[in-house]
Amino acid sequence: MKFSCEKYLLQNAVSIASRAAASKSPIPALEGLLLQAMGDLRVTGYDLKEGIYTNVGADIAEPGAIVVGARFFGEVIRRLPDGIVTVSADEDNKVKVKCGRSEFNFMGIHAGDYPEMPGVDPVNNIVIPQNTLRGMIDQTIFAVSTNEVRPIYTGTLFEIEDHLLTLVSVDGYRLAKRCEEIEDGQLESCSFVVPGTALSDVQRICGDEGNVQISVGTKHISFVVGDTVVVTRRLEGEFLNYKKSIPDSFRYVIKVDRSEIMSVIDRVAVIVSEKNSSPVRMRFGDGVIDFLCMTPLGKSEDQCGCEGSGEDLEIGFNDRYLMDALKAAGQDELHLCLNTASSPSVIEAADGSKKFTYMILPVRLRAGD
Repeated sequence: MKFSCEKYLLQNAVSIASRAAASKSPIPALEGLLLQAMGDLRVTGYDLKEGIYTNVGADIAEPGAIVVGARFFGEVIRRLPDGIVTVSADEDNKVKVKCGRSEFNFMGIHAGDYPEMPGVDPVNNIVIPQNTLRGMIDQTIFAVSTNEVRPIYTGTLFEIEDHLLTLVSVDGYRLAKRCEEIEDGQLESCSFVVPGTALSDVQRICGDEGNVQISVGTKHISFVVGDTVVVTRRLEGEFLNYKKSIPDSFRYVIKVDRSEIMSVIDRVAVIVSEKNSSPVRMRFGDGVIDFLCMTPLGKSEDQCGCEGSGEDLEIGFNDRYLMDALKAAGQDELHLCLNTASSPSVIEAADGSKKFTYMILPVRLRAGD
């Protein structure tokens, strides 16, 4: 095998595919990247759960394939001078990388040792602009659970009904929902759960232009973004019935300025840490929200203006959960929808667009909090 390629193109392809390479595996090939010199160069990373491959324009002198260590090969390419990189491998799996005066020689792994990625036999296809999908993931990914006890919640639910695509993430303490109308594709009502790790990779790969084609199979899903394809398994299990979980009526609806309330939370939560955790206590008065936080480090207080009255309702929130939702909301004016101190609170856009909904469970307040 022998090919030549612009350094920045090769470096970008290696960086993308390396996201799916295993960091540690009993199968050494899975810690590597599969380089396939065919009509173009294909660079593949695969850890048996998720696979990413991307095609790069290259001058193929000798077709062939080799597996190279993902981390090592990435560092080699990154350190090379700018210019044309030539990579070759012989029958003994000896690899040579040359660019200008720089040259590296090392051992690769036979391409036959690399596991084959699963194919996707699509039963449904979705086409959505890259920037739209990236935004939807960005506004929901923070609520994906990291607890492997309930694997289904380590992913995001994709639900299609009547040309409406809804993404839902939940971790047991909060829920993030984002909706968007879509027009293209062979749309049929369906739902599936995509692992959060794969969605994070799709989010990073998506740009500002072009579309993403999502192909939904019975066991796997693929995301085609330009010259890059992400293939991931579907998560199986029963996902939360979010429609019944989100309250549909509220006793109080308080209008707030997102920037102002974020600044106040950031200030009062400065005394909160992993060692000194405590909820942020919020009292919703008439036209004002009082904030109070107490930890062994001390006490902090502040105020934020608002429209509406909560009749001095007092609720405790985890400051990080609240900030994550406010950051993701992206709207200047928001509604805080409240019922009682122990029932879920909801954050929505004040313009009534209903594109995003964030639900947060309150923290039970004690006399010393």
